[in-house]
Amino acid sequence: MHTKATSRPLAEAPENDDCFAVRQAARHLSQLYERHLVAAGLTPTQFSILGALGRAESLTMAELARAMVMERTTLIRALRPLLRAGLVADVSIPGRRAGPRRLQLELTGAGRARFAGALVCWRAAQDEFERRFGPRRAAWLRRELFRVTRAVVSNP
Repeated sequence: MHTKATSRPLAEAPENDDCFAVRQAARHLSQLYERHLVAAGLTPTQFSILGALGRAESLTMAELARAMVMERTTLIRALRPLLRAGLVADVSIPGRRAGPRRLQLELTGAGRARFAGALVCWRAAQDEFERRFGPRRAAWLRRELFRVTRAVVSNP
């Protein structure tokens, strides 16, 4: 049985596609932060990792992956240069004889210093975005995006 092709598009137009809109905005916003953070020698993801580790005494790899909302393999790729540069340390203690070793990470003194210096770059990126978008709209957008995150996570 053969059906006629319809003139209806296969997918929604980009202006009606929530995922496309969020991903496009995220890419552009990430590029803005990358332009500023490059002076500190960090990517936005690495900056966020240092910040997450700086807010905690130490985190396991699983805790950091949850906090960053990242898959473990992606997180490992982002962590490798931070570990090599001595900004993050693996302070793991081998598990029980039968149990696996749990990767425990913490920010080093050099990591704290790099993060503190990078805060100036991050602030410049934040200020540029708020200048372009408006500080009230930026605050509203952050609240809404966190609300979206909570809605998607709590209602799979």
